[in-house]
Amino acid sequence: MKEFELIATATFGLEAVVKREIEALGYEITDSRNGRLTYKGDLRAVVRSNLWLRCADRVYVKMGEFTAKTFEELFQAAKALPWEEWLPVNAHFSVTGSSARSVLHSVPACQSIIEKAIVTRLSGVYGVERFAKNGPVYAVRFMAQKDEFVLMINTSGPGLHDRGYRVKDVPAPIKETMAAAMVSLSFFKPGRFLIDPFCGSGTIAIEAAMVARNIAPGLSRKYDCTWWEQIPPELWKEEKAAAFKAIDYDAQFKIIASDIDPRAIRAAKKNAEEAGVDDCIEFVVSDVKDLKDLKATVPDAEISGVDMQRGVMIANPPYGIRIGEAEQLPGIYGALRNFLESRPQWSLFLITADKSFEEAMGRPADRRRKLYNGDLEVCYYQYYGQK
Repeated sequence: MKEFELIATATFGLEAVVKREIEALGYEITDSRNGRLTYKGDLRAVVRSNLWLRCADRVYVKMGEFTAKTFEELFQAAKALPWEEWLPVNAHFSVTGSSARSVLHSVPACQSIIEKAIVTRLSGVYGVERFAKNGPVYAVRFMAQKDEFVLMINTSGPGLHDRGYRVKDVPAPIKETMAAAMVSLSFFKPGRFLIDPFCGSGTIAIEAAMVARNIAPGLSRKYDCTWWEQIPPELWKEEKAAAFKAIDYDAQFKIIASDIDPRAIRAAKKNAEEAGVDDCIEFVVSDVKDLKDLKATVPDAEISGVDMQRGVMIANPPYGIRIGEAEQLPGIYGALRNFLESRPQWSLFLITADKSFEEAMGRPADRRRKLYNGDLEVCYYQYYGQK
């Protein structure tokens, strides 16, 4: 198969995590910057990337990269790209994008120029002046940074966080891709014990179970490129069959997801059922303050193949931003501190926008990572248990 350049976009701070995932699929990163990771692959790589990347936002086909400081330069450079290699005569295409610190700072103007360039190019190739746009979706996106333009086509459609299993929700849910990154950075794997004491709709626990069982995150959804004529249906069938075959139903691990709100637990159970991992997650209605003494939740008994002494806690607690949350934080942090003190071999991985968290825990984190949960700047604090 012919190779071309692909781009996986990532939330700020998660580029290294997405890089590991791409390399695990067997592809070499050729460039990494501004939340984008470029790598070479063929049509199978497009399918495989969409099916398997847990932490990336979207996967794009890179059409070209060039410098443009005038609209004429932008038009000519965009027109020179081989759009006909991807867009059929009936392609339902649109143009969106962003511009930062560039002479051509008007996004609507850039969109109009690029769309005009594509239409001009395709008109010359197909010999038509009007396009029906009633075929498959080809969403063209541009990114302009300091007069450098990158043009690409979205293969994913909706973001890869949309796994298809979230049928019940709670206020302020964490994105599936962010939850998967939190799990990845905790190095949770089969043989480990994990607790999420603020599970909400269950996203962290579900993503962890999918990691432990090696379930491809994109198995239950469709993509824009599903209907592209360039990608044979047989290729999708082959890759999905291989993904189903790779699922490890015998993996040994333990996951407990708790929340003080019974409605959240009901939602989490529904989502886990939809994801096909409800049989390997224990959902508990519980206050985090009861964690230390809750033997049923944190048992001392051994489970075959699971290290019960060196567990992992991954948490997305209230940030103290919404009404009524701030007064809850001292009790929450005290419960977490007491839990770690009683089980020093456990590790804690927690995301929050509260900059006083380390002070409340009584010691600095072993490692921290600046991230963005939506538009909100947060920090991922990592406390490692004793070896």
